Amino acid sequence: MPYEPPTHTVERSLRATTGARIIAGVDEVGRGAWAGPVTVCAAVTGLRRPPQGLTDSKLISPKRRTELAAELEKWVTSHALGHASPEEIDELGMTAALRLAAVRALDALPVRPDAVILDGKHDYLGTPWRVRTVIKGDQSCVAVAAASVIAKVRRDTMMAELGLESGAYERFAFADNAGYPSPVHKAALEELGPTPYHRLSWAYLDAMPRWRHLKKIRISVEAAALESGGQLGFDF
Repeated sequence: MPYEPPTHTVERSLRATTGARIIAGVDEVGRGAWAGPVTVCAAVTGLRRPPQGLTDSKLISPKRRTELAAELEKWVTSHALGHASPEEIDELGMTAALRLAAVRALDALPVRPDAVILDGKHDYLGTPWRVRTVIKGDQSCVAVAAASVIAKVRRDTMMAELGLESGAYERFAFADNAGYPSPVHKAALEELGPTPYHRLSWAYLDAMPRWRHLKKIRISVEAAALESGGQLGFDF
């Protein structure tokens, strides 16, 4: 099925309504994985015509996605990546970990953006960033689509390299599943237990009697405050 190519409509709107000139598209990968970091890419593209075939990374074949990421890294005005580790995800929860990774990516850009376009409907960045959320922005917005492809390829490469660090890790097939759930990944976990790259607060451990004692329970700020008699109206 052919897809409409992404456009600069959102960037042009932000320029017209806010005066923003440097606009970063931001997208993440790794949110639903069992292992590995959550990775965020921030990409600044200007208003130039993008390479042919740019769209949401999930809609592009692995081979073409790798080729396109190499093209995009040369084509974009600037880009940077930020990561939040499995330990940080376990400690903070996914929303706060996403914000941490995104801020790291944005702070690594050579120039601070005037505005940020986030894929999806939830603004996990918040103050002090000027944020525009766009549902399916990785399909409709050039900067977000570029960030989507670069983030996906860079994280997939990182996970494949982790799988080569030890002969035992090859059993997890990180090169094939990038740390996401799969039958091979599940079988290796049940036999060998989690590696240092696994998220130990994830529910997959509940179904593994040999390893469920390793599960980390994250207590929210609100729950901790209530237990101590305090009052807080927010959670990580």
